[in-house]
Amino acid sequence: MQDGSGINKNLTAVVVSTAIETGNPDTEAAQKLNIPIMHRSELLAKIMLENQTIAVSGTSGKSTVTGLIWHILNECKKDPSLLSGAGLSVLEKQGKIGNAVAGTGWLVAEADESDGTLVKYNPKIGIILNIDKDHKELDELEKMFEKFAGNVRETLIVNGSHPLAAKFGNFKFGWCDDCVVKGFDYAAKGIASEFKIHYKGECENVYLPMPGKYNAENALAAVAACVSIGVSLKECASALGTWEGIYRRSQIYKLKNGVILVDDYAHNPAKIAASIRSCQDFAKGKLLAWFQPHGFAPTKFLKDDFVEEISKALRPSDKIWFSSIFYAGGTADRSFDSNILSEALEQKGCNANFISDRAKCLEEMLKTAKSGDVILLMGARDPSLAEFTATALSPTSYSK
Repeated sequence: MQDGSGINKNLTAVVVSTAIETGNPDTEAAQKLNIPIMHRSELLAKIMLENQTIAVSGTSGKSTVTGLIWHILNECKKDPSLLSGAGLSVLEKQGKIGNAVAGTGWLVAEADESDGTLVKYNPKIGIILNIDKDHKELDELEKMFEKFAGNVRETLIVNGSHPLAAKFGNFKFGWCDDCVVKGFDYAAKGIASEFKIHYKGECENVYLPMPGKYNAENALAAVAACVSIGVSLKECASALGTWEGIYRRSQIYKLKNGVILVDDYAHNPAKIAASIRSCQDFAKGKLLAWFQPHGFAPTKFLKDDFVEEISKALRPSDKIWFSSIFYAGGTADRSFDSNILSEALEQKGCNANFISDRAKCLEEMLKTAKSGDVILLMGARDPSLAEFTATALSPTSYSK
């Protein structure tokens, strides 16, 4: 509870995120006790400098790639540390928090660009996965990633399949011919993926228990990071086959009535389009998608991009529902809602629907879904989304 009751004179510092506004009771209590207030990025920058760190950046896929790198290193008995934005299933099963582990080996950390703090980090190894419009205009994002690239102390790894990311470095991963770590022969295998990886004359077949070519690309990024510090390509390929996933990143549930439900953190235009296409790879019927945007100003800022990307990704048989934008508090202008996205998509010929109450959206989706269909739930930031997914699962027994 952020009511100031947890703040006392024995604290070394109070760490805050960008989301904490002026007047927060905890920060006011800290100021009265003369306790230093430190931004989360400042603490993370200090931790990165004091450890051998692999920092994962990009506008999409950071949590997944951070988790995949940690998983490979852990499977190879390298005792890695982890600081990520999402919990790993294998850790949560052990009763741990899931997104933070203290080891004795390399630290694998997620480096966020959304609030501009990416430029504070000076890791030994840096990764740029992609640079797409999200939170900020592309020219501003490019400058930020350029600064981050210049801060990397040893090896900068970039996505050779993404033009904006590729221009910042030569150690490339992706599907391109000049990539150092090259993927090819991708094939969707139900709710999994198969592909091959080539590195320095070696080639390995990979089975990844995640759907979507974008997730295979995330795996290529993780392999690039691991081979750069001495892990063999064979070890990487073997470890990818035992991946158990991350909380709300393409988490898949099979419902009793033959419907598949996918819970995903997708929230910007590129992520949503990729998630939709991933589900289409294994949907035997139609795709029924739902999206709850977060942030009124960001949704309005990205309105045209949302409409463009979603309209290109949806098939004629697919449907998408929107509920009202998640309000996290604060002084936001709430005059723009997601009905505007729905109406714009309808004008493009898409089957788009707006129901303010997300519970009613879910009722419609469950009523509409038939065997072979896929229900895709998308949204971020809202801590109650896990409960929403549980509600979606509750009418039916399922196996994971």
